Amino acid sequence: MKQLAWFLKWALKAAIFFTLFAFALNNQHDATVRFFFGQQWTAPLVLVVLSAFALGLVIGVLGMVPRWWQHRRAAALARKESAAATSLTPTEKPSAPQQPPYGI
Repeated sequence: MKQLAWFLKWALKAAIFFTLFAFALNNQHDATVRFFFGQQWTAPLVLVVLSAFALGLVIGVLGMVPRWWQHRRAAALARKESAAATSLTPTEKPSAPQQPPYGI
């Protein structure tokens, strides 16, 4: 069963690769990207599409960075508070494990 899953995973990767490779071969015509102030960039269409995808990926990751920092800061604060709470409480005999809520 593991070998079948491994084979299907590699078959999917190969299909994606060959689809993208065929896309690149079919889009080798030059495309011109015109920027502001009369500047322009002429490159194969597949390069223009790839660079637009990469730029979108970078912008998306940079847009997520502040939220990541906020969550890391909150997690560090929670860890610090948890460590402080456990060190301040006297060592007690652990209570009996709580019963899970209904049916779980």
